[in-house]
Amino acid sequence: MTATRRLTAPGSGKETVHFEVSLAGSGLVYEVGDSLGIFPANDPAEVDAVLAAAGLSGNEVVESAGANLRDVLTRQMTLREPSRQLLAAVLEKCPEATELSELIDPEAKSVMEDWIDGREVVDILRAYPQANFTAEELVKVLRKLQPRLYSIASSPKAHPEAIHLTVAIVRYELHGRGRQGVCSTYLADRVKDASMPVFIHSAKHFRQPEDASVPVIMVGPGTGIAPFRAFLQEREVLGAPGKSWLFFGDRNRSTDFLYEEEINAWCAKGVLHRLDTAFSRDQVEKVYVQHRMRENADELWKWLEEGGYFYVCGDASRMAKDVDEALHRIVEQAGGKSKEDAAAYVEELKKTKRYRKDVY
Repeated sequence: MTATRRLTAPGSGKETVHFEVSLAGSGLVYEVGDSLGIFPANDPAEVDAVLAAAGLSGNEVVESAGANLRDVLTRQMTLREPSRQLLAAVLEKCPEATELSELIDPEAKSVMEDWIDGREVVDILRAYPQANFTAEELVKVLRKLQPRLYSIASSPKAHPEAIHLTVAIVRYELHGRGRQGVCSTYLADRVKDASMPVFIHSAKHFRQPEDASVPVIMVGPGTGIAPFRAFLQEREVLGAPGKSWLFFGDRNRSTDFLYEEEINAWCAKGVLHRLDTAFSRDQVEKVYVQHRMRENADELWKWLEEGGYFYVCGDASRMAKDVDEALHRIVEQAGGKSKEDAAAYVEELKKTKRYRKDVY
């Protein structure tokens, strides 16, 4: 890690940070649109809490992993979502814990999901201290710690030996104690200037158009701005002649306009031809990027008809669905099409790879 910079201003309800990672000597190469995969390490304080709750020292050797328990819990296992196997093992050791029976029933998946939401491994171990796991038994019933993918926020043509990331740091209170995102706080608090294990996740589905003269429409609220910052860096270096349009949104303009100076500079230089922002909490009625899209339906339809590519990056569960719905309505209304014909038009955009998503 060579640089960090907080992007959100004091008073923001979010902690969003710009990170710069050196690739010097790594042999790693990337393209605009790719993601960086990071293998995080758990917070040592959380590892200590799990060990204390399990009544273990951490020095126990876990033969199956070839390391001691502390190292295994730090780098190999997730301490977040308790597995059904963990609950089943607790029930086997503590038959009186009958309340766990329904949770481990494969037919009661929704009950398990509701109950487990927000609970972590340490919560289970503290609730059932009589379970008495050995180190091997504990590791066997925990989930593997998975790498996290972050959309790369830089162009290799602008930064050939570095990768930039735009990360929302997750910290919150739940069930009476502080919780935190594993990888976001790993980057913010624990990497410092040490090396970290990473890989490039190629995203051939999220490249810029081969023809740099066609219009590009980018919808990236919040940290969804990351790949579009990379797009714009590359378009500036290459002198791409095609029009570009960015829809960006967040909570408040004064505290949450990520990369505001850079974006405004691209507008002034003509690298970015149109910018529409949606700051949801700057007025009584919340406004989001999909609202700005519909306000500019005629112009957006014109860009699509000119062969424009449509990109969206960010939250898959809500934002991307709302943006997709807005796109259908724009094609229907501005394009004068029936609902069925509009759906067919959007489907054709996908088939011809002019509608591209990087959602999570």
